Amino acid sequence: MSALTGFRVIELAGSVAGEYCGKLLADFGAEIIKVEAPECGSPTRAMAPIVADGCDGSGLFAYLNTNKRSVVLDLGSDDGLETAHRLIGTADAVIDARATDWSSRHPDVVWCSITPFGQDAPAEYGNAKSINVFHASGWGYHTPSHADPAKPPLQGPGRFLADYEAGLEAALCVTASLFGRLHNGHGEAIDISAHAVLASRADCIIGRFITGEVTPDGHRGDYDQAGPAAFFACADGFVYLYMTSRAHWFGLRELLGQADWLDAFEDDWLEFSVTAEKVTAFRRGFAAWIRDLAKNETSERAQRLGVPLVPVNGAADLHDSPQYRHRGFFQRVTHPVLGDAAYPTVPYAFSASPAQITAAAPTLGEHTGRVLESIGCPRRRPRARSAQLRPPKDPRGGPLEGVRVVELTKVWAGPYAGKLLAMLGAEVVKVETAGSPEEMRAYGGTDVNHAPYFLSINPEILSVDLDIKSAEGMARLRELIARSDIVINNLRPGAMERQGLDYARLKEIKPDIISVSIKMWGNDGPLGHQTGYAPCFAALAGLAPLVGYRGGPPLGTSMRYGDSTVGAAAAYAAVVALLHRELTGAGQFVDLSAVETLSSMIGDCLLEESLTGRHLAPNGNDHPDLCPHGCYPCADGAWIAIAVAGDAQWHGMCDVLGAGALARERRYVTMGERRRHAETLDADLAQLTRSQDAEHLAHRLRAAGVPAVKSATALDVIGDQRLWDRGLYRFVGDHREGQRPIVGPSWRMARNPACIARGAPDLGEHTDYVLHEILGA
Repeated sequence: MSALTGFRVIELAGSVAGEYCGKLLADFGAEIIKVEAPECGSPTRAMAPIVADGCDGSGLFAYLNTNKRSVVLDLGSDDGLETAHRLIGTADAVIDARATDWSSRHPDVVWCSITPFGQDAPAEYGNAKSINVFHASGWGYHTPSHADPAKPPLQGPGRFLADYEAGLEAALCVTASLFGRLHNGHGEAIDISAHAVLASRADCIIGRFITGEVTPDGHRGDYDQAGPAAFFACADGFVYLYMTSRAHWFGLRELLGQADWLDAFEDDWLEFSVTAEKVTAFRRGFAAWIRDLAKNETSERAQRLGVPLVPVNGAADLHDSPQYRHRGFFQRVTHPVLGDAAYPTVPYAFSASPAQITAAAPTLGEHTGRVLESIGCPRRRPRARSAQLRPPKDPRGGPLEGVRVVELTKVWAGPYAGKLLAMLGAEVVKVETAGSPEEMRAYGGTDVNHAPYFLSINPEILSVDLDIKSAEGMARLRELIARSDIVINNLRPGAMERQGLDYARLKEIKPDIISVSIKMWGNDGPLGHQTGYAPCFAALAGLAPLVGYRGGPPLGTSMRYGDSTVGAAAAYAAVVALLHRELTGAGQFVDLSAVETLSSMIGDCLLEESLTGRHLAPNGNDHPDLCPHGCYPCADGAWIAIAVAGDAQWHGMCDVLGAGALARERRYVTMGERRRHAETLDADLAQLTRSQDAEHLAHRLRAAGVPAVKSATALDVIGDQRLWDRGLYRFVGDHREGQRPIVGPSWRMARNPACIARGAPDLGEHTDYVLHEILGA
């Protein structure tokens, strides 16, 4: 049985974000009944790539809707609307994408609304596209890293990064709320803002800005890191090198055979003396060395020496990857119209209830008769079999209240997973020791208890000081695990095994424990020994080659992107496994691959190449369904992100810009012509926007029905009143200053939100609580 078998979800959403949320639930066996409009069905059925004629010819729809059932209902008619409500009455959850709220009519259902800017956003934001959300969140302005200020910011990898992130967050909240519903019988109303989700993924960066501990310049390099990290051309493509430490430097010197030109650099230059001149000199020397070498063989040699050098993979590389073949990341699926193709699956391997694709996307209305006939039939709802809720010392509410998580994590991805679970109400205990504190405690602060990075990622976390290298410390850890539900780790490959904490031994401690492991490649496979950082994940996963200017080399998204997404995927997988345990009594091992997680963020692109055979490459801000679609210069160095969906929006944009002549030009008269002349159109628009105030112009365009936002700088993001009003930014208790602003949860829950009042812990702050009240020592 799959983990979510027995749950019924009604999918009213016809958006990419909503359908991706439904896909994530369907992957694990939830019954997803997709309600579609007559004749045309979901809007995604008409979106590129269109591989065949008719309403079943979209590759995008095929990717987003595997394992679902399609029901046609006219929600504009009284009969259709009443039938929909009767259907919802049989369900456990609903995924919606409209501004209207029906949740009050169904109080025992988990209702999740996913919109670009949240339920209470002004109507002018209702038609925002993914590029608008990406740029409103701050990620767009800072993509690519180390940007050429004369060139426009980019849209990120693929066309729907903002939608996939929102869908993932929604799936996490829905499953957590279903867990809560198993125990309290109540539904929930969840408001997901894609804008807030993306902003929250930068908590490690903007968390330091909102406190004033680091001052953003408002420049495109605000999300960057100092150092020589970059893409380099080689004999058969590109590699990505990420270096930050002395250990990396020593490994690289050995890799290059102690080349004489390396003597100009001090051994600790990466940590204490990075300058623009040194970075330029290093990149020049390294580029010359690697130019004639093969990417895979050279990267493997570097990895053996501890150097984070990785090949830049395209879709074809992933389909041929021995690692992806070993883990079964692609699965052959036969679609009745599109035929046989390799579909991306999921980035987490479950030992007891794995996800799988069991059916291709449905044809329009394929299941209408069978579903509507069954509305009046009694349905057995899922019931908890293995309830183990543990009343916490300080009840905070939230759907995961009573769940205990042991966190053996460091840096960002693992702690971010713990943060999300804590913000859903779980009691999360971070295990560290004064002799070896969590790594983020070492960066940027005055001491281990005042390190800005750590404080940004760890609110509402408990810290216990346990030296697990000692027999006594390990004994205490084992006792804590025996009284917990989930163990999360993102330690290096082999570390848990060496400490006697592999899943087989964890099961001996607690037979139904859920163990979640986060590794670059996962725990096994021919590349499972390799390690790296978020920019490496993105290069390996296929994201980097999709980001760049038309005809240019891969530039990748912001180098900071990736860790938090991996953490969110781990949190979702943990909650799914938790639900499965409640229903069956069985724990399991969850093996998450960071690289596969990021590949999932471009799943439609990977399927597109499989369906069409067309090689995907950097294309600037181009979009197959929208034009103009891009970032255009404004006054004072600002940029505006505009997406035009059809002729009415095109004329509306031209009216706002006073560009009647442009609207009448023959080469721009239709969408097809505009796309064919996209490069010249972008240049023409840049001349019209260059002298205008970006925020004012964006507001005028939205008032005319044209999706547009200013490309937000770091200063814009931390000052965004919409995010403050939603409670994304909030104040928590701080040991030194009384109150401290943090980046909180992106979601809003109307009925049972978790209280978030404590900031990150001092090292070992909760040792007495853990030892005496939890363990009874």
